[in-house]
Amino acid sequence: MAESGWLTRSLEQAYPYNMDFNGKITPVQLKWAFLRTVEKIQKSKEDAEIVIRVLLNGGIEYRENNKVEIHRIASNDAQISKIIQLLEECFTTNFNIRGGSKLPVLAFYAIYSILVPEMGRYAGATLLPLGSHTASDKTSKSAGDIEVAKDGRIAEAIEIKLDKPATAHMVRIAYEKINKFGVSRYYILSGVEPKPSEVDEIKQLIFEIEQEHGCQVIVNGLYESLKYYLRLVSSPKNFINKFVELVEIDAELTLVHKNSLNMLLKKHFG
Repeated sequence: MAESGWLTRSLEQAYPYNMDFNGKITPVQLKWAFLRTVEKIQKSKEDAEIVIRVLLNGGIEYRENNKVEIHRIASNDAQISKIIQLLEECFTTNFNIRGGSKLPVLAFYAIYSILVPEMGRYAGATLLPLGSHTASDKTSKSAGDIEVAKDGRIAEAIEIKLDKPATAHMVRIAYEKINKFGVSRYYILSGVEPKPSEVDEIKQLIFEIEQEHGCQVIVNGLYESLKYYLRLVSSPKNFINKFVELVEIDAELTLVHKNSLNMLLKKHFG
C-alpha cells in the first residue's frame, strides 16, 4: 500500500479496538494514542464530548501553528537557472516527514496558473483545483496531479513523479485515465531518468496510444520541463511567488517544508 499515503489498511484488521489490537499502525506512538482514545470513549459516554473537543482543538492548533510567511522575490531579474537550482534543492531535501513529493506538484500548478491565462493554446481552458496528493494512481478520481479542462472535458493532464522513473506500467495506467476522461495530451514528468530496459516499451506504448486514441503522451524530465515552461511565462518572478503562495496555504505540507523553502529563498535571492 505504498501509494495509499496515510490511508492504511491497518485499521481493517479483524481485531477489536482495545489495547491488545494487533494491527501494525505506525508510528507506534500513534497506535497507542489512538487505542487509548477509543478506550476512553468506550468506558464513558460523558467523556466522548470532551475527547472530540480536545481533538478538534488540537486540529485548530495544528492548523494555526502550520502557518508561516515565506520570503518573496522582489527583483524582476530572477534568472531561470537560479530558480531551477532552488527548486531542485527544495524538492530533493530529506525532510524525514511525509509530504515533500507535493512540492513539485505545486511548482507545476504555479506554472500552469500563469500559462493558462497567457498562452493562446489554452484559450477558453480552465485550470482545475488541486486535489489531495495522498490518493494512489489507481484510486484517484482525477486524470492526473494537474488538470486543464476545455469544452467540458479534461484536455490536458500532468502526472508528476519526483523520485520514481517513468515506466511502461505508468504509461498503461495513464492510458486507462486517457480513455476514461478523454484526455488529448498527457504528461508524465519524472525527476529520475527511466531505466534503459523500459525505454523501448514506453516508446511503443506511446505510439500505440496515439494511433488508437489520438492522445499525445509525453514522457519527460521534471527539471527539463520546468526550464522550458519558465521560458514561456512572462515573468519568472511571478511564478516563484505564486509557488510560495501555494506552499504557504497548503494543508498537506508541514512547518518543516515551509521553513525549508523559506531558508532556500533567502539563500538564493536574499
